Amino acid sequence: MKHLLLMLSLVFTTCAIAQQTSPPSAVTVIRAGTLIDGKSDKVRRDQVIVIRGNRIESVADAANAKIPAGATVIDLSNQTVLPGLIDSHTHIFLQGEDPAQGGYDANILTAPLAMRAARATVAARRALEQGFTTLRDVETEGAGYGDVGIKQAIEAGYIPGPRLLVVTRAISTTGGYPLEGYAPELEMPKGAQIVDGPVEARKAAREQLDHGADWIKVYMTHRSWVGKNGELVSQPTLTVEELRAIVDEAHGWGKKVACHAYSGIGLHRALDGGCDSIEHGLDLDDAAIAQMLKQGTWYVPTLGVYYTDWAAAYTAAGQRDRLRASAHEISFKKALKAGVKIVFGTDMGGIPWTELIAKEFSRMVEFGMQPMDAIQSATSRAAVMLDMEGRIGVVAPGAFADMVAVGGDPLSNIKTLESVRFVMKDGQVVREK
Repeated sequence: MKHLLLMLSLVFTTCAIAQQTSPPSAVTVIRAGTLIDGKSDKVRRDQVIVIRGNRIESVADAANAKIPAGATVIDLSNQTVLPGLIDSHTHIFLQGEDPAQGGYDANILTAPLAMRAARATVAARRALEQGFTTLRDVETEGAGYGDVGIKQAIEAGYIPGPRLLVVTRAISTTGGYPLEGYAPELEMPKGAQIVDGPVEARKAAREQLDHGADWIKVYMTHRSWVGKNGELVSQPTLTVEELRAIVDEAHGWGKKVACHAYSGIGLHRALDGGCDSIEHGLDLDDAAIAQMLKQGTWYVPTLGVYYTDWAAAYTAAGQRDRLRASAHEISFKKALKAGVKIVFGTDMGGIPWTELIAKEFSRMVEFGMQPMDAIQSATSRAAVMLDMEGRIGVVAPGAFADMVAVGGDPLSNIKTLESVRFVMKDGQVVREK
């Protein structure tokens, strides 16, 4: 026993000495000519941001700031510095599937999982290089739990990429998700996990949470078309009881549920079932907006994706495509005026990853959102929805050192965010030009 106590004493003493003599975390100082901190409506000039390791230690006026000895200084005094941006609706396992090359079906049927993972790796890197340091990636579209693997590879430093929050497979019902249109005798793979009934729904949520899902994603609507009165009609999928089972399970794990919902019955079921965020919400009626306000439901509209790949105007699909866009514009403006909590999301993957993610900002501003409000929808407000308030989406003491810089003033020209010059994630410079 005496020998054991002596050994433990030596171990503790050695550990204490090691802690005292270990080198401090690297210190980096950023001189920001203009700072939009992600939370305040006021712009700050001539700021000094001190970063220790992967966290922000202090933010102060340059006249009063103390620069630690030996710090690496990055001069962004001619640029506007913002928090790392957050896209809350992406699909890194999609590539904007080209119908001429087989579209969505070919993505699942012909691309090996290793190929899809390689493309997802490139998508993640592209997002990071554009200044999006956090993504909520809302389904792998038939690639199983591949998003968990990509997330782990990024966290372990094997590949570059944003901080990922993943939903894995997503959930829908029989008749509620592709692949579709094949001979009925064939059992085709589906892009989402299919359930029928509350028991299966709860089990699917448990499986996905157990395998690493940060959020659960459900499809509350599927196909959409133009109704006999010219309205947008959407096929409902899960029942309220099925959704409630999923929501109850997810909330029990301390997780949230995102609901893809276009309009009508499925949209109202999503709200009645207690979803945490409405994804897309193309046609929000007054009752839906009132319920979202009452329940505190988040709205992730993804505007830009509905202006791509329209079918010919004379076709039923073309008429539907145009109605989706026009109804969506009205819904966004109504939600904005009412004060619904709006968060930036793009549906990248539905849009090719070669496109600029930040184009979504211009669409939001075009539809009436103030530039500062749009920026906060992709920074501090998104952080609150993601339960990471104070850790991402802000340039403030204690937050992760995720920052971007642009050459102009995004408050006078929101398109400035489409050309970031500097990207830092976790205190490491990713891009600088």
